[in-house]
Amino acid sequence: MMRMRRYVYVVVFISGLASLAVEMSASRLLGNYFGTSNLVWASIIGLILIYLTAGYFIGGAWADRSPRYLTFFGVLAWSSLAIALIPLASRPILRLASTAFDNLQIGVLAGSFTAVMILFIIPVSLLGMASPFAIRLSIQDKENAGKISGRIYAISTLGSFIGTFLPVLVLIPLIGTYRTFLVISTVLMTFSLIGIYLDGRWKWLVRYAWMPLVLIALFLWGTPGSDKSTQGLIFEGESAYNYIQVLDEDDFRLLRLNEGQGVHSIYHPTILNFNGPWEQVMSAPFFNPAPVEPASIKSAAIIGLAAGTTSRELFAVFPHVKIDGVEIDPLIVDVGKRYFHMENPNLNVIVQDGRWALERSAEKYQVVSIDAYRPPYIPWHMTTVEFFQSVRAHLTEDGVMVINIGRGPTDRRLVDALAATIRQVFPSIYISDISGSFNTLLFATVQKTSLENYLANYVHLMENPNTPPLLLEVLAATYEGLQPLPEDEGLVFTDDHAPVEQITNSIVLNFLFSGGTKNLE
Repeated sequence: MMRMRRYVYVVVFISGLASLAVEMSASRLLGNYFGTSNLVWASIIGLILIYLTAGYFIGGAWADRSPRYLTFFGVLAWSSLAIALIPLASRPILRLASTAFDNLQIGVLAGSFTAVMILFIIPVSLLGMASPFAIRLSIQDKENAGKISGRIYAISTLGSFIGTFLPVLVLIPLIGTYRTFLVISTVLMTFSLIGIYLDGRWKWLVRYAWMPLVLIALFLWGTPGSDKSTQGLIFEGESAYNYIQVLDEDDFRLLRLNEGQGVHSIYHPTILNFNGPWEQVMSAPFFNPAPVEPASIKSAAIIGLAAGTTSRELFAVFPHVKIDGVEIDPLIVDVGKRYFHMENPNLNVIVQDGRWALERSAEKYQVVSIDAYRPPYIPWHMTTVEFFQSVRAHLTEDGVMVINIGRGPTDRRLVDALAATIRQVFPSIYISDISGSFNTLLFATVQKTSLENYLANYVHLMENPNTPPLLLEVLAATYEGLQPLPEDEGLVFTDDHAPVEQITNSIVLNFLFSGGTKNLE
């Protein structure tokens, strides 16, 4: 009997681990399609807690009616099977969600999110039954009730602690989200069936023997790849941060993240101007007083390197530039080297969070490009006054910051808020919309400048026959896209208050409900 009570503690630890591991894996399963905003996280955590609450309540009543080890282990065996079936059951729903994302169908997206979360009711509720069952089976007299209950909750919480980090740091980067669910299921099922064996319930063990066969089948044939029929797919992989796809489309190579529409890097063996935000960065130094020679640009930093499109553009026009490229996702860096020819010896790749890397760097740069925003959500800690103060501290006296910002067709609230924030730090700013897109570039100079500086540099470069044609094309496009600065100061983001997600969510919803998708046709 003592042996069984000790084994119950082990299984409680495993169930606690499984509950948090499922929650963290759920966030990743859904984050690929619905983002990782506070709203998404709050929904996941809130619903998981409701499911656990139901499990505690039902488990307590069930344990009183059937205080048997067999029932305890059987509940967890069924929970493990339900966990294993989540990826398979969610596949058609997530396929629908990915299509809805492409078509920007907000109702379908909301419905698919709800449907996937419903899939977690059974496994999580069954996991919630573990602690009340364990307490009921372990308490032999009232005098030890408090001590045993505290021990069981402590063991379960310790398991949950391990389950918080195991999927994120080990399993998902190593084997992917779908197989992570299967591994969690396998561990829980193994300990549950061993418990039935230790209880001497041979007949019941035979009855549960089909469950491991289902797991084996799911490992062999049920693990999905992409949830879309993706033409030209040459690579897909999953990291701790992203679901990554590399596609060949005509003669172009594209980097796409998290089943989204956005192209984060692009490569062509002969073309350099993609009419996107990457090449526009080279305009930044020319807001300074003329003449600015391309050969004088010798240092730059790119926060949000991705697969290296911006760095390739800068190397094409600034012959002496050395670039520190900061990218948080090591798998994207590997993809850039393998598929996007990100091999220039003057590119120093730093795998780190952008703000963290910048604040711990002793370098100063003539250009700092910030392209770390991922639609539909952006890292708020890189939108604040404090962050831009750090950027300015790492710029030379003639340094220029350029930041890529998303917007709606007529909704410029995010652009205006960032302009107001950056104005607190930099004396001069310029805003340029990229034609045919929903991207806006904001330039900010360390010294006080004027638009006449830019025009003078443009004329000077046009008169120089050695100026790369690409540079002239980009300078002209940046000038044509210039927009008037916001008249009022607007909202200023700080480390204490930066409601970026609220603004971004509102922009997306207004875009969808106002029929903005017609602009995409």
